[in-house]
Amino acid sequence: MFTGIIRELGRVEALEGGEDGLRVVLRAPETAALTRIGDSVAVNGVCLTATEVTDGLLSFDAVPETLRRTALGQLALGDEVNVEPALRAGEPLGGHLVQGHVDGIGTVRSLAPEGDGMRLEVEAPPEILRYCVEKGSIAVEGVSLTIAGLTEAAFAIALVPHTLAATTLGGLRAGEPVNLEVDVLAKHVEKLLLSRLQA
Repeated sequence: MFTGIIRELGRVEALEGGEDGLRVVLRAPETAALTRIGDSVAVNGVCLTATEVTDGLLSFDAVPETLRRTALGQLALGDEVNVEPALRAGEPLGGHLVQGHVDGIGTVRSLAPEGDGMRLEVEAPPEILRYCVEKGSIAVEGVSLTIAGLTEAAFAIALVPHTLAATTLGGLRAGEPVNLEVDVLAKHVEKLLLSRLQA
């Protein structure tokens, strides 16, 4: 379980394999110092299991299922990634409950200045947008965000300066894919309501 509050910007040091399985090696010294083999770490919003931890480097294996459902396969050497270690008992829940189970891939429509921050617009498939509400939560590339606006095909986010500085979101460009995870509470509410309506 994660919060969507990014703790470190990691950098891709190595990529081995392809669509049949990808080994990802990140340089993320702060996270590596807290991580043991077998621990869960969110990388751009994808929950991965650490398979090796050495000298500030973290290694993960992404299986074909993960690569099909996320944008991890688009990573390149030198890319920065959002890194968050799993939530530990007693730590504050500053964002919202994020599982690291990506629900779908969105496409950046635009990123434009707005006041001291920026406004991000993301096109998303209907199976994502059905769970989106204005002022509700969504994770984009693992970052817990508040939805500022909705259309039939997209949602908008108002990014504050801190988020722009502490995450990779300020570097997004139109057309780029992004990992999306809707608020798990919305999915549970929908299921409970459907079961009552069908009873």
